[in-house]
Amino acid sequence: MTDSRADDPPDPARVTVSDETQTLSGAATRRLRQLAAGALADLGVPGDMAVDILYVDPDAMTALNVEHMGGDGPTDVLAFPLDEPGERAGDVPMVLGDVVLCGEVAESQAREAGRDPWAEIEMLLVHGLLHLLGYDHQDEDERTEMFSLTDKLLAARGGHSR
Repeated sequence: MTDSRADDPPDPARVTVSDETQTLSGAATRRLRQLAAGALADLGVPGDMAVDILYVDPDAMTALNVEHMGGDGPTDVLAFPLDEPGERAGDVPMVLGDVVLCGEVAESQAREAGRDPWAEIEMLLVHGLLHLLGYDHQDEDERTEMFSLTDKLLAARGGHSR
């Protein structure tokens, strides 16, 4: 007898969405959770990892941006990595990190660029997840790789690419 679980896809990472603005619908919250879990599974992140997504207003994002990034004013997305996949410290839960989204900033920049606001939020979520995994866009090669992977993950999950 063979183990049927051997061919099953890995369990998805645990994803929680906290809407601190209380403006997301239940469907939008589920979509963010499903998109994140699916993208993380596509990237091979083990199911024993957790990711928290926070949806915040511009004031909260400004405070985080000033304190942690030395920025001024709100930004669209911040990523705070914690544990790396594969690191294991006994029975301690593994947390990949937090992705913080500011919907108002994302919607404003989407309008300015002529893009769909929800597509912008989805793109920023995947972008933030990639930052948790160490991807960056400091030079042109990194930028090309990161944005190409963002588009690929969104396409695989029914999202909108840039």
